[in-house]
Amino acid sequence: MDKQQDPNPPPQPQPQPPLSISPYGPARSTIPGTPLTPSEISQYNAFFKASLYLSLGMIYLRTNPLLTTPLSKSHLKPRPLGHFGSCPGQIFTYMHFNRLITKHNLNTIFISGPGHGAPAVLSQAYLEGTYSEIYPSCSLDPPGLEKFFKQFSFPGGIGSHATPETPGSLHEGGELGYSISHAFGAVFDNPDLIALTIVGDGEAETGPLATSWHSTKFLNPVTDGAVLPVLHLNGYKINNPSILARIRHEELRDLFRGYGWEACFVEGDEMGSMHQGMAATLEYCVREIKRIQQEAREEGKGERPVWPMVVLRSPKGWTGPRRVGERFLEGYWRSHQVPLTGVNESDEQRGLLEEWMRGYEPGKLFNAGGKGVSEELRGLCPQGERRMSANPVANGGGLLAKPLRMPDFKEYALTVEHPGGGRLEGSMGNMARFLRDVIANNPTNFRLFGPDETESNKLGAVYEVAKKVWMGEYFEEDEDGGNLAREGRVMEMLSEHTCEGWLEGYLLTGRHGLLNSYEPFIHVIDSMVNQHCKWLEKSLEVSWRRPIPSLNILLTAVVWRQDHNGFTHQDPGFLDVVANKSPEVVRIYLPPDGNCLLSVTDHCLRSSNYVNVIVADKQPHLQFLSMPDAVIHCTKGIGIWPAFSSCPPATSPDLVMASCGDISTQESIAAISLLLDHFPALHIRCVNVVDLFKLISHDEHPHGLTTTEYVSLFTDVKPVVFNFHSYPWLVYRLTHGRPNVGNMVVKGYREKGNIDTPLELAIRNGTDRFSLAMEAIDRLEESGVLKGRGGQVRDELRNEQLRCQAMAFEEGVDPVEITGWTWPRERERGLWGERHCD
Repeated sequence: MDKQQDPNPPPQPQPQPPLSISPYGPARSTIPGTPLTPSEISQYNAFFKASLYLSLGMIYLRTNPLLTTPLSKSHLKPRPLGHFGSCPGQIFTYMHFNRLITKHNLNTIFISGPGHGAPAVLSQAYLEGTYSEIYPSCSLDPPGLEKFFKQFSFPGGIGSHATPETPGSLHEGGELGYSISHAFGAVFDNPDLIALTIVGDGEAETGPLATSWHSTKFLNPVTDGAVLPVLHLNGYKINNPSILARIRHEELRDLFRGYGWEACFVEGDEMGSMHQGMAATLEYCVREIKRIQQEAREEGKGERPVWPMVVLRSPKGWTGPRRVGERFLEGYWRSHQVPLTGVNESDEQRGLLEEWMRGYEPGKLFNAGGKGVSEELRGLCPQGERRMSANPVANGGGLLAKPLRMPDFKEYALTVEHPGGGRLEGSMGNMARFLRDVIANNPTNFRLFGPDETESNKLGAVYEVAKKVWMGEYFEEDEDGGNLAREGRVMEMLSEHTCEGWLEGYLLTGRHGLLNSYEPFIHVIDSMVNQHCKWLEKSLEVSWRRPIPSLNILLTAVVWRQDHNGFTHQDPGFLDVVANKSPEVVRIYLPPDGNCLLSVTDHCLRSSNYVNVIVADKQPHLQFLSMPDAVIHCTKGIGIWPAFSSCPPATSPDLVMASCGDISTQESIAAISLLLDHFPALHIRCVNVVDLFKLISHDEHPHGLTTTEYVSLFTDVKPVVFNFHSYPWLVYRLTHGRPNVGNMVVKGYREKGNIDTPLELAIRNGTDRFSLAMEAIDRLEESGVLKGRGGQVRDELRNEQLRCQAMAFEEGVDPVEITGWTWPRERERGLWGERHCD
């Protein structure tokens, strides 16, 4: 059956002659058309002027909000702050899209990519009435407007980014490069949502933004919404031209064609024709999006289309003074931040500012006599939740969040008959079965993200229920283990930035997910996680922001199993980055075995408003705890392990052997075994840490131990040898000020690595069983426990260590007694607690 023909087909792009790349002149638009009447153009001119007036008012004014009296120094902020340069283009886009929201009843959010772009967004939230609804003191009248102006970039107010206090914002833009990836994350599994996204031309120069254009290869028009990017070429950054604004039209068009986008240009500064060009272009883009989605959904087949986008070229600081004296302002980098910087010192500049602002006719636009925002302006805005500043998708996605339907993680338990004494098993491969069923139970509410490493990270079981999203071309060989599908749930792209941005956008709009990555390369997104932590922390102070699902990061391919890849792949320092963030929003877990990994993962996926970091190796390991014991241990976050302790419960230990991390724990327990081989009467307490923040004082972190609890584990006088997964300095920092810290020695990664065997890498850094046992002997000699009996044993341990190193260099592998080692004592001689109670 033939498809019904559109009786009013949209204008089609027209061939264009070579065009100027100047932002000045009548509109040059790829999409022809004059959809606006002269009356509508007049209305949009008024709305534009009102928005620009509000933007300047936020930057400069403290009182006299409608300039009802001549502007004086006392009316100005003593320290004007903010960025004006990108505001006109953002406002121009926002207000023209409002027309289409009303016309087509669109569900749309606005993402402001340019840094410090808040005045543009805030002005719209104020005109739409959303701001006054959330902050009643900033009412739509002169007293409220005065408060609205003063609080911007002012102590006790709100920042110049689109911070969590900004209605309709889910992307702050404090760090550039993530607007497109956040937008795509927001529209995945949101089939009726359009993310209208402004990309600053400075932002477009960042690596993360460049990779995120490829997100169309992962967007399914059947099940997902759409992103409409508007690349805003205003020509300049802080003090430099922007690259994309200085290349030929053909080059720019072909660049985006290569990315898979149809670039529709709107360029110029002449107001009437620019209104018509922008209105026609956005109308075309919306109709293209609807056409693409309708065809895909009717056919039930998500082929990859070419999506429309807009390239808006307008002067930086558009509508401002072209020159101030002999210097350019509008259309130049000087309009990027505060356009007139000397208004508090110079009568001339203050007069120029007043003339500029009065040119926007505030008395007329905000009602005669300054009684409030005119009804004519308000009438151009959508109503209710269709306002982009009031869309619940962006105003705390937690409003829409639904808890995951979770399987019982205990049903995936690994059998542990003899702690540390059974066969080696893969904790990660087993946990993948649990993750598989999480995905199966939540087919539109959970996605797994990662940079090309899901299979490598032993999570391939998830492919039993969900493949990798792939909207690109397919080859015959993809059937042989490619695990590709247009309707998949696993998101893989070899850009940690884009994967993280997708996940953040997905979470901020109320859905759930997990990012898996190699530990050494998670540093690529250090600053992204930093920004997300800041968003979460600030959101806690905003009453109308609801909790969102936690950002869960699973790190594997850990430092201690990157021996074969060498020094470049050995860096566990991401934990230091996370530990610096607010204790209100970060959690770090290092489960020692498979059952603990299940318990921790279940806990993290159920949580909200945190950044959870889980560190677990993907290779087979000894298993230590039964599921019931693992649940108890993870609930406490730290505890004594009697099975590996030789100290009766009511007896003070001679030595505490502590560990944090799966491989570190295995080596620590092996060191205990070595010590007990030579000193069977030694009282050793084995302590394991799952929740890293248990080490910190409870006064500094809600998970921290009290002093009494800490001493009950580590004592206040006995030596402690702590084997840590990451850099040792982090444990010293977390335990600073604790009792007995002077008796604690921490072993961890010390930037010593090469192409090694696992044991050789541990030996280089002093985290192997021999080094730990020798360190313990040294400490026990200092405390007088061994009374000079440790010297020969220490020498024997050193000989054995050297023998293992020699084998590593000669054979390229570790001895089988190391790789196949298991804990012998419980199996052979009964519980150590019973033995020492004699």
